[in-house]
Amino acid sequence: MILKKFNNVASLSDREIQVIELVSIGLTNNEIAEKLEISKRTVDNHLSNILEKTKTGNRVQLLNWALYWGKVCLNDVNCCAVPLAQK
Repeated sequence: MILKKFNNVASLSDREIQVIELVSIGLTNNEIAEKLEISKRTVDNHLSNILEKTKTGNRVQLLNWALYWGKVCLNDVNCCAVPLAQK
């Protein structure tokens, strides 16, 4: 299985899940910062922490991880109970 390395669910904060959801819809770090009303640097830090926790190296790998573990719902695929970020 290609996703075999995704054998561990990382402990993510609610804010980190929000960031992943916004990455999944294609927002840039600047757009995520505006949407969450935080600085771009904070978004950069969140993404760095998320990539470290999930042991992924980039956004594509992160989204594969998030889909595998049911952290995001993308185009009615792998829909889960995680609510989309508000605001």
